[in-house]
Amino acid sequence: MNALNFVKISRTQRFAGAIENFFSKNRRHLGLVHLGMFGVFIVLIFVPPFLPAPLEHSRVFDNFQLFANSLLWGAWFPLVLLSVVVTGRSWCGLFCPMGAASEWASGRGLGRRVPGWLKSPAAPIVSFVFVTIWAQTLGARDHAQSAAILFGCVMLAAFVCGLVFGRKKRVWCRHACPIGLLLGVYARLGAVDFKPKRFVAGGDRWTEATACPTMIDLKRKSESRHCIECFRCVSPNAKGGLEVQLRRPGAELETIRHHNGNLAEVLFLFISAGVALGGFLWLVLGSYQDFRLWLATEAIKRGWLWVGSPGPSWLMAVFSEEREVFRWVDFLTITGYMAGWIMICTLVLSFTTGVAAWLVRRAGGTGTFHQCFVALGYQVAPVSLVSLVLGLGNGAFINLALLGLSPAFITTVKLLLFVSGAGWSLHLGNRILASFGVRGSSRVGPLLCGAAGSVFLASAWYPALFG
Repeated sequence: MNALNFVKISRTQRFAGAIENFFSKNRRHLGLVHLGMFGVFIVLIFVPPFLPAPLEHSRVFDNFQLFANSLLWGAWFPLVLLSVVVTGRSWCGLFCPMGAASEWASGRGLGRRVPGWLKSPAAPIVSFVFVTIWAQTLGARDHAQSAAILFGCVMLAAFVCGLVFGRKKRVWCRHACPIGLLLGVYARLGAVDFKPKRFVAGGDRWTEATACPTMIDLKRKSESRHCIECFRCVSPNAKGGLEVQLRRPGAELETIRHHNGNLAEVLFLFISAGVALGGFLWLVLGSYQDFRLWLATEAIKRGWLWVGSPGPSWLMAVFSEEREVFRWVDFLTITGYMAGWIMICTLVLSFTTGVAAWLVRRAGGTGTFHQCFVALGYQVAPVSLVSLVLGLGNGAFINLALLGLSPAFITTVKLLLFVSGAGWSLHLGNRILASFGVRGSSRVGPLLCGAAGSVFLASAWYPALFG
C-alpha cells in the first residue's frame, strides 16, 4: 500500500510539474489571452443591444441576443463557479478581462495607496450583494440592454479602481470585485494550491512589496482565497517562489483553523446562500406577490403615488415594447424580498453553527467558541456553492432543456447536485470536528446541527428543485 501511495504521489507531482512548466514557458502569451477575452466580452455584452429583439419562435442559434445570453448566464457563470473546485481561481488570473483591464490601468494610473475602507472585509461582501440585487432589478438575465449596463458599469468600476489605486496590482480583484470573494472562498475547496518552497510562519499577510498582483506576501502564503493563479510567482528551476501542488478537494477547509479562516468569510457564505435564494424565489413564490400587494396598498393609503411610476432604466427594467416595466414598487419589493432572505439565511445558519460550536466546547474540543464557530461555519461551503449554481446559474438548466433533455432529468440533476453538496458539507463538518479533537459519538450533535442547516436550505430550495 505504501508503494502504491508513493507511485500515486509521484504521478501527482509529475502532473503538477508539467502544469508549472507549461505556464511558466507560456506566461508571456497570457496578455494575448486577456486581449482575446476582452474582445469576446465586448462582443457578447455590447453588440446584442444594437440587434433586433428575438421573435417568439427564435432559438438560441437563430438569434445572437439569445446566444450571448445563453453563454453568459447558462454557461459562463455556472461553469466559473464549478471550476473553482477543480482549478481554484484560475479564471481570474488566466482569462478574466476585467481583472486584466484593472491591472493594465494600475500600471498607468495614479498609484495611490489602497484606503482602509476598500481593504475592509465588508467591501467585497457589499459589492457582491449590491451587484446581485441590481442584476435582478435590471432584468440583466433577460434583456441585452440591461446586461450591457450591468457588465459595462462593473468593467468601468474595475478600470477606475486600477487607475486610482495601486501600482501594477489588482486591487479590484482582491478588494472590490463582486465575484472575487465568492470565487476566493470556494477556491479553498479547490484541488490546486500554490505553496511557498521556503515557507515562513506567521500567517497570511497583505503587502504591496511583492510580485503578486493581489498583494500576497508570497513566503507566508497559507491560504488560497486571494491567489488568482497567474503563475508569476512560479519558476520551476528557482529555489524560491511558489510551486503548484495538487490536493484533495476540500483539504484546506478541513484544517481551516490553520489557514486564516475568518468570520467575514463565514458570514459571506451565509449571505450568499440568502442572495441566491432571494434571487430565485421572488420569481416563483406567491409570498413575493403578497409582499408587493401589501407594500403597494400601504403606499397608496399614505399618498405615495410615486411608487407606481416607472423608475430609471439604469436601475430597473423598463421595456415597454416587451411589456416588462418595473415600477418603484417592484424595485422596493425585489430589493426588500432579497434582503429578507439574506437575513433569514444568515440568522438560521448562524444559529445552527453557533449551537454546533457550543456543543464542541461542551464535548471538550480545543479552541475558543469563536474559533469553533468560524471553522464550523465553513462546512456550509459546498451546499452554498450548489445553491448559487441552482439560483444565480439557473440559465444552465434552461440550456439543458433547449438541448432536448426532459424536465424529469433536469430535476434529477438539480437534486443530485444539492444532495452531493449537502453530503460533502456533512463530510467536511466531520473532518473539521476531528481537527478540534472531538471524538466518536460526541460529533453527532454538532453534525446534526450542520445537517439542520442543509435541511433548511433544501426546504427553501424546494420550488427550484421540483417547481
